[in-house]
Order: sequence, then structure tokens, then C-alpha cells
Amino acid sequence: MANAPIKQFAVGNGVRASIWKNESKNNGSWLSVKITRTYRDGDDYKDTTSFRRDDLLFVAKASELAFSWCLRQADKAKREANQE
Repeated sequence: MANAPIKQFAVGNGVRASIWKNESKNNGSWLSVKITRTYRDGDDYKDTTSFRRDDLLFVAKASELAFSWCLRQADKAKREANQE
């Protein structure tokens, strides 16, 4: 089973920012973000990383939300490291 994102932000038109935590033995951990749009193909739902013109402001908002959340997580980790 694949790992799930640690946080997601969904905004209009099916646009979603998914945040993933990556870990390495040598380089510690870092966060990465994938922006997708869900669409319906017949009875199936699929994801794409291609966006229509009218999706672009939603992509920007999802990116902003993900960026802010990642900054807060970095600040939180820094504060916790300083308390040790």
C-alpha cells in the first residue's frame, strides 16, 4: 500500500495540493507538494497535473495554502529542536 499524504488542501474545480513527507538516512526529512485536479471520465474519477485556464487561480490558492502550512511545520520543528 502506498503512503498517504500527511496533509491535503482541496479548493474549487477539484484542484488539490497534497503534501508528502520524504525521509532519507543521509539527508533527514523534507516535504514535497503535488498539485492535481480530479476529473470524471465516464463513471471513473481520475487525477491529472494538467490544468485549464479557469483552474489556475485555484492552483495558486492550493499552492499558497500548502506553502504556508509547510512554513508553519518548519517553524514548529525549529522551536521543538531549540527546546531540547
